[in-house]
Amino acid sequence: MKCKICNREAINEYCELHEKANKSIMDKYNTWKKALNVSWKEYLNEIAKNPYTGSSAKELAEHLKKGG
Repeated sequence: MKCKICNREAINEYCELHEKANKSIMDKYNTWKKALNVSWKEYLNEIAKNPYTGSSAKELAEHLKKGG
């Protein structure tokens, strides 16, 4: 099975890099939501535009914004 984002070999839906990014994004959403009262889409937008966000997390955020 291939990663839904980059076509590398997938663990589940994503390759190892995008799977790590997915775990991080999912784990931190509740913290952001409580602190800033942001929606899921707003959170993904913030991740995608943050210059300190890694490329795998940005790619995943863009993918998830499209309903992935």
